[in-house]
Amino acid sequence: MGKYSIKELEKLSGIKAHTIRIWEKRHNLIAPSRTNTNIRFYDDDDLKKIINVSLLNNNGIKISRIADMSVAEMNKKVLEICEIQNDAVVHIDHLVVAMIDMDEEAFEKTLNNLILRYGFEKTITEMVYPFLEKIGILWQTQNITPAHEHFISNLIRQKIIVAIDALQLPSKASKKILLFLPENEMHELGLLFYHYVTRKAGYRTYYFGQCVPHADLMQVFEVHQPDMMLTSIISVPSTPIENYFHTLSTSFPNTPILASGQQVQRYKGLKVGNIQTFSTVLELKQFI
Repeated sequence: MGKYSIKELEKLSGIKAHTIRIWEKRHNLIAPSRTNTNIRFYDDDDLKKIINVSLLNNNGIKISRIADMSVAEMNKKVLEICEIQNDAVVHIDHLVVAMIDMDEEAFEKTLNNLILRYGFEKTITEMVYPFLEKIGILWQTQNITPAHEHFISNLIRQKIIVAIDALQLPSKASKKILLFLPENEMHELGLLFYHYVTRKAGYRTYYFGQCVPHADLMQVFEVHQPDMMLTSIISVPSTPIENYFHTLSTSFPNTPILASGQQVQRYKGLKVGNIQTFSTVLELKQFI
């Protein structure tokens, strides 16, 4: 059960704290609990309700009418709007609610509908990435457990793998790209999506995934002789990024290396030796 301050509720729902308080007082939409020291807090049901109220209100339904709806009526109306609405925020919020409930059926249905409507690539870049940023807020405020994170990550991971498998394998004469994560790096969703993007662009991909020791990386490089390498660094590394970049540049001096991820952002758009940093799929496409 999550436990949110009003500021955390504001970040996750996009509704100003002042507006939330007005909805509480005038319409009794939610009723915060209090700690033993009389500090107000909200739970998962409050968060879901505020997200749904916001969605309904932004689609022209008056607050006074929403306040009279039962939870079942509210959920039904939200589903109806999601079926026809093109606004990414609507779908992202719907994914958040499904994640909080760990409702695999609702999450799958929403994601599948988005892929059918917008295509796989646009769904990942415009809906799933912003959704994962919200997941980051929930993680930082300790309102989701590792179980939530694994639940969602695995569902998204399955979608990306299926999309990769559906692509035709480029010929052996195609340019080669080697994708890997450094030692101790476990966050592979971004790299998996880059695998999809590079293979779709016609590269012959060699995907080595999580936690690749540097010695193993050098052996793999000797075998496949890739034209390019690509990595992503999300977790705080055991050694400074500068040192790791130096190691990569020294080991593979003549091969362009693309690097992305949260820990690389301070180098955004910069070229460090033969390492080019990027932050968006559009930038990746320009490089390849």
